[in-house]
Amino acid sequence: MIGRIREDIRALKGRDPAARSTLEILLAYPGLRAIWWHRVSHWLWTRGAKLLARYVSHVVRRRTGVEIHPAAQLGRRVVIDHGMGVVIGETAVVGDDVLIYQGVTLGGVSANGGRRHPKVGNGVMLGAHAALLGPIEIGDDARIGACVTLRESVPAGTTVREEVVITIKPHVDRGYAI
Repeated sequence: MIGRIREDIRALKGRDPAARSTLEILLAYPGLRAIWWHRVSHWLWTRGAKLLARYVSHVVRRRTGVEIHPAAQLGRRVVIDHGMGVVIGETAVVGDDVLIYQGVTLGGVSANGGRRHPKVGNGVMLGAHAALLGPIEIGDDARIGACVTLRESVPAGTTVREEVVITIKPHVDRGYAI
């Protein structure tokens, strides 16, 4: 267990240039705490203590802003950077070495049984506010840009981005005070 904690800290240091020290990571990175507590709630869930597991995940969500269902499966060295608003659903599977930014949703689109949430491969980067919806698969080493909404699978090594063009028109002075 100590080895996994060290591995998580090294992963965060390697992916976040703002992480200056181990102490800072331990004190000021709620995404890391959310992952550690998810491991506890997942352990409880898999041993039949489902209500207690849900309660633990609820408390963690209130403290960190990160909501991970206890049944979700997370790989090793997953980093949740600026985790506020991250939601990972019940049947989601997240591979190893995945980087998740704030506001990412791994959500379902169906109330039917079975797999309803995305499966994310190894080495994937999920940009801020990306929404991956339904039982789709994201291939290894894919990059999903900020604010992208996906309902279809993405092959390994693919970059998906949403281009938004904003046209700025010059302000016409009508004598209004700003």
